[in-house]
Amino acid sequence: MSNIVNRVTGKTPKFFKLLRTLGVALAAASGALLAAPIELPEAVNTLAGYVAVAGSVMGAVSQTAVLNEEE
Repeated sequence: MSNIVNRVTGKTPKFFKLLRTLGVALAAASGALLAAPIELPEAVNTLAGYVAVAGSVMGAVSQTAVLNEEE
């Protein structure tokens, strides 16, 4: 468990910071589509659900990448 905490709080490489930001943006945009007060086609709702999951996973996995400065 402490290894996971160390990875999440450790220094993240620049590329994974970009991926994390992109994942959070995708999740937020799809969440806005899902919560829209207007009726959207079912295909849009389905796609927004998939994008929300993909963005969340992308953000979580990117957060656990750590910079290896030992080399």
